Amino acid sequence: MKQFILFLLVVPILGKGQELFIKQARGVTLGYSTSSGITILDVEGLKFKDLNKNSKLDPYEDWRLPIDRRAKDLAKQLSIQEIAGLMLYSAHQSIPARPDGYFAGTYKGKGFDPKVNAASELTDQQKKFLKDDNLRHVLITTVSTPEDAAKWNNNLQAYCEGMGKGIPANNSSDPRHATQARAEFNAAAGGLISMWPGSLGMAATFDPRMNLIFGHIAAAEYRALGITTALSPQVDIATEPRWSRFEGTFGESSALSAEMGKAYVEGFQSYTWNSQSVNTMVKHWPGGGSGEAGRDAHYANGKFAVYPGNNFEEHFIPFTQGAFKLNGSTKKASAVMPYYTISWNQDTKNHEQVANNYNKYIINDLLRTKYGYDGVVCTDWLVTGDHKAMDVFVDGKSWGVERLSLAERHYKVLMAGVDQFGGNNDMKPILDAYQLGIKEHGEAFMRLRFEQSAVRLLRNIFQVGLFENPYVNPSNTKAIVGKAEYMKAGFDAQLKSVVLLKNKNQVFPIVSKKTIYIPKRFIAASRHFLGFPLPESNDYPINIQLVEKYFNVTDNPDQADFALVCIESPKSGMGYDPADVAKGGNGYLPISLQYNTYTATDARDTSIAGGDPMENFTNRGYKGKTNTAANIHDLKLVEETVQKMKGKPVIVSLNVTNPMVFVEFEKSVDVILASFGVQDQAILEILSGKFQPQALLPMQMPASMKTVELQKEDLPFDMECHVDSEGHKYDFGYGLNWKGVIADERTRKFLKMKNEK
Repeated sequence: MKQFILFLLVVPILGKGQELFIKQARGVTLGYSTSSGITILDVEGLKFKDLNKNSKLDPYEDWRLPIDRRAKDLAKQLSIQEIAGLMLYSAHQSIPARPDGYFAGTYKGKGFDPKVNAASELTDQQKKFLKDDNLRHVLITTVSTPEDAAKWNNNLQAYCEGMGKGIPANNSSDPRHATQARAEFNAAAGGLISMWPGSLGMAATFDPRMNLIFGHIAAAEYRALGITTALSPQVDIATEPRWSRFEGTFGESSALSAEMGKAYVEGFQSYTWNSQSVNTMVKHWPGGGSGEAGRDAHYANGKFAVYPGNNFEEHFIPFTQGAFKLNGSTKKASAVMPYYTISWNQDTKNHEQVANNYNKYIINDLLRTKYGYDGVVCTDWLVTGDHKAMDVFVDGKSWGVERLSLAERHYKVLMAGVDQFGGNNDMKPILDAYQLGIKEHGEAFMRLRFEQSAVRLLRNIFQVGLFENPYVNPSNTKAIVGKAEYMKAGFDAQLKSVVLLKNKNQVFPIVSKKTIYIPKRFIAASRHFLGFPLPESNDYPINIQLVEKYFNVTDNPDQADFALVCIESPKSGMGYDPADVAKGGNGYLPISLQYNTYTATDARDTSIAGGDPMENFTNRGYKGKTNTAANIHDLKLVEETVQKMKGKPVIVSLNVTNPMVFVEFEKSVDVILASFGVQDQAILEILSGKFQPQALLPMQMPASMKTVELQKEDLPFDMECHVDSEGHKYDFGYGLNWKGVIADERTRKFLKMKNEK
């Protein structure tokens, strides 16, 4: 094969003129940076990037070859240090870096200064983990603007392209399409990024095609930002109603979750791998929705998933029948993230009570062998860190292996069949794990084990075209991200995600411009999940200026035709209080789904699971203890408004994150709207009759906390449901339109699946 170096000048990408495109009539478009030092090879009239600067075309540089061959070729060329770097997945990176806290970073030793630094500059920490630790998987959180994100990506890729084998960065993001509640939607205007309802809202549409559309749009926006992996979707079936991550799921139906998750992955991965595809990392294998008593495994107090209903395998369905069973040629989600939980007593082979990330039976025997999954498996963040507190979010989450050394934890994860470590910027523990493996299995075995993971990790970088062109055009980014067409699609989905639960005496819709009273909502001081304080507030819970475009607004209930009370579902905390420990208790409290003080008289006497190095007991029970929702003022607001309206209609707009107990206020109000993270304007469009509700509940609403305590954490659809004053049962698949209870093809399909289960 004739080869020679061709120095080629082409039109630069917008910016400093350092990123260049080469468009080929008979091949792929190449993108490279003049600052990286690479050259372009011409082979038989086709152009290739000489990424390792050896003046010849290596198989991994040849875009004509199958992806697996390229990945295997490069994996064999990599040192153990370089493979260890591929196994790292960075801690959260903010653009620009924040001055302190979990997302902190510096620029030449100093905090970010907009007068000195561009938001697109790499931080000192980023340069270190890219160069010294060979890290190539970066998790992006907040960005100042889409253009800044694009320019930062180009700086990052140029930096990576100039080192070693020229492996590009595979940038990723947690879901970033949430709404700004008070923002006004204008069909002619775009935004920073398109805004969509939360996962529960998408599930409430009962329309997988909607998730497919979202995936296509979100992928286009991600690629314009330089993001090539989505740390989503979250397909855990939410069988435990108290779980704090319930709102990130598609509800409690395994069938609906499988179809929604499948559509999501198809949309992002675009049916066939190409330069517009985005890898998906489906989570959390084997399902994290059955935490005992609703506690969450981000915290040591919630480390156990329990299965009193012997229903472990149903939790696999959204993976095995959804994300792993695609119609397109990408075939499956390209990556999987196990959850933090210890799946209590589910390891029937080795009988280990260790977190899923460490469990060889759950990863190797089930996921890899039984279900044939050969994509990337990445731990959740901080699983190898030291455990020091029972109730701190950024605590290390080495559940069940707390007494192992850092190297031993990494080694155990690798031997379980996992490829990558979330939230770890340091390759040293992986190299130490490699040495432990040499002592047990020999170097040849460990080299092959590392290459196996390297091939999987490289495959995901190759298949989205990053080796050919990792650069984006900031001008295109500005035009694509949040463009009007995408904003409209997101807003339409919001409208279709709102569930009408109650409509007494057909109060709804309010088609004429009547006078509305909206009471201010008090929010007590609290703490963010990362620990920083959130001050109390007492303000209108909705954009009043926007409301005035739909209705006449008054602060006097006597002058109003109707009232709108905007509240959230009850929030009672994580089910743990260190103050209880200080008083001699075990620290565990009930997680309540009602507003008023709740006493757990029906809770189990002894917890199913227990045990932690920081505890000298195993019973995490809380029977007889009490808890009150932090937002009990929401209930009082409804009660006060009902009194003030003196029989005139009261409408409650609920932002729902979990199932909740309605008996405390339902009978006293006329209309209840349930939404799942939508803009205020979506509520107003429905309220004013401009859009007819069509969404359905993706979960059950319990009749009482007694039925919550008596249900089994791993079973769906096992609660007595609330029945309202109109005789309607708030069950899975229930919803109203203006004519009455919805019965259509969606309800027939998914209720049939529910009943056949």
